[in-house]
Amino acid sequence: MTQHHVPPPAATDVAIPTTAGIEVKSIDWVPLNERHGKPGSLFSLWFMSNANLTTLATGMVGVAMGGNFLMSVLAIVMGVIVGTIFTAFHSAQGPQLGLPQMIQSRAQFGYRGVAIVCLVVVASIVGFNIFNQMLGAEVLTATTGVDAGAWWYVLITVVALTIAVVGYDWIHRVQSWLTWLFLATFGVFTVVAFFALPLPAGAFSLDGFNWAAFLVQFAAAAAYALGWAPYVSDYSRYLPPQTSPSKALFYTSSGVIVGAGWLMLLGAFVASLFVDADPVGAIAAAADQILPGLGLPLLWAALPALVTVITINIYAASIELITVVDSFRPVKPTLRARVIACSVIAGLAFIGAAFSTGAFLDSFSSFLTVLLYVLVPWTSVNLVDYYFVRRGRYAVAEMFRPNGVYGAWGGRGIAAYVIGIVAMIPFVVTTWFVGPAAAAMGDIDIALFVGLIVSAVAYLVLARNLDLRGERELAEQEAAGTGVRSVSFGG
Repeated sequence: MTQHHVPPPAATDVAIPTTAGIEVKSIDWVPLNERHGKPGSLFSLWFMSNANLTTLATGMVGVAMGGNFLMSVLAIVMGVIVGTIFTAFHSAQGPQLGLPQMIQSRAQFGYRGVAIVCLVVVASIVGFNIFNQMLGAEVLTATTGVDAGAWWYVLITVVALTIAVVGYDWIHRVQSWLTWLFLATFGVFTVVAFFALPLPAGAFSLDGFNWAAFLVQFAAAAAYALGWAPYVSDYSRYLPPQTSPSKALFYTSSGVIVGAGWLMLLGAFVASLFVDADPVGAIAAAADQILPGLGLPLLWAALPALVTVITINIYAASIELITVVDSFRPVKPTLRARVIACSVIAGLAFIGAAFSTGAFLDSFSSFLTVLLYVLVPWTSVNLVDYYFVRRGRYAVAEMFRPNGVYGAWGGRGIAAYVIGIVAMIPFVVTTWFVGPAAAAMGDIDIALFVGLIVSAVAYLVLARNLDLRGERELAEQEAAGTGVRSVSFGG
């Protein structure tokens, strides 16, 4: 195999050129001379990634099921915090390893085995982008009065794809600029709305607590926040390795919690005011009640955030797709490869949006629930390996060798992942299937906690006989050669 993206033996001071300012890297390791930026940039990136109408729609799920505003607040706050905890800990891995998230997962799932999880992540990202494009098209139709059908999807796809192709630095810049636009528009609107628009009677009552709606809203919020985990370190991997893991964790978690929590709570608020309204109609109606005609400019202000979250997803999914291909046939990580991968991901979401039918909220809540089920065992295995088994010590070059120390198929990681999913089945609650254990508990969904615990325990047990001495020696040799400090968690 041609070792085209193995870390070099030593870092140099010569900057590696880009192609006309366009990022050329994808799944390859980021050399020290290309590391740049500060962890504070992670706040605006993850704030704006969550501050959009898709997040708002997620916060409407509980009310749509018959819950009230207070119940939704409790479910949203708890769900976002739970999901963000796992996402933020993944973000801290980026600066230390300089790798995309799923390349690092080769240590648990193997050089080829990681393709299993990557395909799941690609499917989830494409699913998110289908819903994002549907909302974007609704906004364009509502603001222009022109129902252009699939042509709106074409416009949204082209803009999002262009930013994704330009790459990492411009994605960070755009998200930073949009943060100020969003605060100036939705920030003011939110404050005024909560004082000017009275909620219906019973909105703050806990009498007749709707447990089914609470658990669905909790799961949706947790899944949404957790949905970033498989690629959150893709957006921190260019940071210098000296970046404090605690700072990366703080800025990522605060960005997700503030962005997701705010927009979901706003979603629950407008859903309580306008029952059965879609996200676009509800936010426009709320704005028009405050000031007639305000809905139009507010929707215009919401559109860029929808486009850039599609960008975030295209960029990340392209890395996942290249990883899948590279797992079976070596891929030279050129700009051309990244452009092709980005185009494929954008095209799949475009086709999905163009042919989608059905009620938005019903489909979206079901999608988020399934996403939670398939991501929870992976995040459990990855974090346990990083923080408790290998404790941050990885031989990066070996992740690019199919017959390296991590093997082609990581039996332990794959087994723990499958065991976690199987253990969750009796506890799942979806529109298509309710597990027997969940049914016995009155359709209470605790599959999230079952998956996290079972996968973690299974991996810890299976990893007891891992021979880590050779891996650590290779990692120390790499650290000495590249200048990357050896990282250790807990000893």
